[in-house]
Amino acid sequence: MIEIDAGLPAELVPLSWLIGRWEGAGVVSYPVEGQTRTLEFGQRIEFSHGDGAYLAYGAHSWLQDGQQTPLAQEGGFWRLSRPPAEADPGPGMLPGAGEGPYPNAERVETLRTPEGDFEIEASILHPSGVSELYLGRVRGGRVDLATDAVMRPSSAKEQSASTRMYGLVEGDLLWAWDLAALGAPLTSHASARLSRVD
Repeated sequence: MIEIDAGLPAELVPLSWLIGRWEGAGVVSYPVEGQTRTLEFGQRIEFSHGDGAYLAYGAHSWLQDGQQTPLAQEGGFWRLSRPPAEADPGPGMLPGAGEGPYPNAERVETLRTPEGDFEIEASILHPSGVSELYLGRVRGGRVDLATDAVMRPSSAKEQSASTRMYGLVEGDLLWAWDLAALGAPLTSHASARLSRVD
């Protein structure tokens, strides 16, 4: 059963099942220079919310090598996709003005697509400087994302596209990540099963 925090902005209710700390294990398997590299990893993911209509996302992964050698980190923000409003903060540090346009569930329902889901946006940043902007959909306990843009500095390895899927299955968070990088087309990259730990 998922309990929804009474202080949660109405816009986050469709994503509320993600909120919390998740931990578990997964597998990376990806072609590099003609050979498939496969390894097992442990992972901790956390989704949290502050004062705004967005979720903060953070993930930390380590090799299952007995020493928990750091493998990867990423962080970012997830939110429903909707037109900007005067009440939204920004650009920069400018405060918003007036009441938000989606203060309750009834107003949020107007964002539901004819297919019954909600469009979402997720920005994910990696320590290498790679920045991914994902567009996608959430419906019940499932999120599907695909990159709209991937930006990287010249010092980062080549990466051109990604898709990610997150699902709530038997109370666990399952995810799968396909990646186009290092000259390979969009190919299965990694997946994991995580359990809620908070």
